[in-house]
Amino acid sequence: MADLSVIEWAYVCVVVFIGGLARGFSGFGFSALCVSGLSLLLSPAQVIPPIFILEILASLTLLRQALKEADFSWLSWLLLGNVICIPLGIAMLNFVPEIYLRLLIGMVLVVLVGVQLRGLQWHGSPTRLFRLLTGLVAGLVNGLTAMGGLVVAAMMSATPLPAIAMRATLVLLFFFGDLYALLCAALMPVSAEVGAPLLGWSALTMALFMAVPMALGMAAGQRFFTHTTPQQFRRLVLRLLMLLAVITVGRSLLQLVGSAV
Repeated sequence: MADLSVIEWAYVCVVVFIGGLARGFSGFGFSALCVSGLSLLLSPAQVIPPIFILEILASLTLLRQALKEADFSWLSWLLLGNVICIPLGIAMLNFVPEIYLRLLIGMVLVVLVGVQLRGLQWHGSPTRLFRLLTGLVAGLVNGLTAMGGLVVAAMMSATPLPAIAMRATLVLLFFFGDLYALLCAALMPVSAEVGAPLLGWSALTMALFMAVPMALGMAAGQRFFTHTTPQQFRRLVLRLLMLLAVITVGRSLLQLVGSAV
């Protein structure tokens, strides 16, 4: 696993717990919170494969109910877009320099969270092309930053799709999309950043370590559901994401300036 101090590992646990809190309550936000928070300490190539594993474990607990409630007219096009574009994102993750990935992660978060906070409006029924484009963009972002769920959530929340169907569709998309992403990561060459395959023992052991705070966070998030409205908690998560995005962008820009001097 990554060579971190005790304080840094404590920070990892806190970030993963907060991500689990968001996932347990709202159904999404775990990857975005963890990637943006943990990228302050670790490279994206170290963070994203364990996050894929944890997302799959989180989805397993909701899989049976999601199969009954999902909107498969959305899911089919989203999965097609993910199948096409996730390998491209994984390949970029493996070969693009770390500093540029961190900057891109932060910028993607700023745009996506800003859109959701302002309230994206879609007039009329979404077309097949709209759904496919959403899947293509989400697949690329998911392979590169493990935050593709935010793309889908932003677009779906602006349509008339019922909340229950939206949540169930996201659960299935995360499950199948992350399984596919893990397969792509396993087949990729050794990463120049970490000197090891993207999906190896290091990723598996880190995911096992982070599974405990994630499970605790998800349990707490489900309990908070009875005391807080989904709208209130969702806005809290989005504001936290925006803060982490600004920190990530600011740190990357400072590193770029420092390297240019």
